[in-house]
Amino acid sequence: MSKTTQQAAPSPETQAEALKIARATQKPGQTKEQTKLIAQGIQKGIEQYKKQQKAKARERDKLRKKQVKSKQAQPEQEVTTTVESQVVYKQHWLPWVLLVLSWGGFAAYLMR
Repeated sequence: MSKTTQQAAPSPETQAEALKIARATQKPGQTKEQTKLIAQGIQKGIEQYKKQQKAKARERDKLRKKQVKSKQAQPEQEVTTTVESQVVYKQHWLPWVLLVLSWGGFAAYLMR
């Protein structure tokens, strides 16, 4: 089964936004053709971003529906399956070293 890709015409809002961004970043001496090419590249980037966001939204929706369906299918069981995300924050050592050195320098200055 072959899948055909359709190139839908970009929305006027996307075209206007891309052209606005291209003009905002325009360099002196840049031709209109170059600006148009840049606007087209920006437009393709915007379209690709929108496609990615739609795909992510579909996946989230599928996962949510799957969870709801599994909860409805087995209401008598008290085992709950939840997806828990654990956020791990890893701090860099450089700010702490700079803080200690600055306080040490301040203390040494006061001891003089």
